Amino acid sequence: MAPLHNRVSRKELKQKVLSDQTPRTTLSFYRYVELLDPVHFRDALYRLLRPIGVLGRIYVATEGINAQISVPAENLSALRDCLDSIPGLQQLRLNIAVQDDGKSFFVLDVKVRKKIVADGIEDPSFRIDQKGKYLSAEAFNQLAADPNTILVDMRNYYEYEVGRFKGAVEVPSDTFREQLPMAVSLLSEKKDQNIVMYCTGGIRCEKASAFLLHHGFQHVYHLEGGIIHYVNQVREQGLPNYFIGKNFVFDDRLGERITNDVLAVCHLCGEPADTHVNCANDACHLLFIQCESCARKLDSCCSATCQQQMHLPVAERKKLRQGIDRGQHIFNKSRQRIGRLSSRGGEDPV
Repeated sequence: MAPLHNRVSRKELKQKVLSDQTPRTTLSFYRYVELLDPVHFRDALYRLLRPIGVLGRIYVATEGINAQISVPAENLSALRDCLDSIPGLQQLRLNIAVQDDGKSFFVLDVKVRKKIVADGIEDPSFRIDQKGKYLSAEAFNQLAADPNTILVDMRNYYEYEVGRFKGAVEVPSDTFREQLPMAVSLLSEKKDQNIVMYCTGGIRCEKASAFLLHHGFQHVYHLEGGIIHYVNQVREQGLPNYFIGKNFVFDDRLGERITNDVLAVCHLCGEPADTHVNCANDACHLLFIQCESCARKLDSCCSATCQQQMHLPVAERKKLRQGIDRGQHIFNKSRQRIGRLSSRGGEDPV
């Protein structure tokens, strides 16, 4: 029986994918569905996906599945067949990446988690199936034009920083579990207005919409399929596009260019920039925004100190990395910022 986990080094696998000319398609999907035995489900899913060349990150839990993957383009139909063969996963919406070179993932990881989105919700009366109304791109645009509508961005601050919908409110926080009660508090005086929530692929805003309804909000909506599905829809249907900047993604690409607007600045020099990178010093690996000029000056490091460390002998660099738990190691200029909510929503950056 084939092993149910990868046994080849990630470095070797990455080189293999980078050198492979086989066209690959990056996509994501999720579904909130009760899985009584996530461990057995995980093993069965791994056995189905590995033979057709799926790479990526998949989380399964009793509440459902959350996946960001790539697959050889020629096997896309085989992937659909695999998913349709699994009870509860039939007719999944597959969010195809907006900007993709197929080099997004290099290994297949299927992991069991307590939840597919860590939310901190302990209330047993909370129901994920009692969620807000789905909005297509066309319906989203119509509601967004209504002055009684508040657009709420349910992504992390570093995602909002490089791209968002015009007029969207930021809920400035480090984690989704922090965002949920913050959103309730931020919107507490707006319960009679239309609340439209969005995120990258739909999984966060679906749960967030249910959380708001659980706390007494009445007119709650969420963008079906998130930003990814929205952008594909507006392009296919010739609709106005209200998203500006880049859509941050959680794979090796770190972003999809949606419009040419550059909303953020280099975290080192303050010049306009919206390219996220990880510090080239493996003992740091900080996620931050860096312009091309600073990247050249610092060898893609976040500081002169990291630049110096990167050029130390291998043994010394390994010693620096020992015992370090980087966790969510992300540059953050805005943790002390308080989200502003006007009668029309957030600030319009353009």
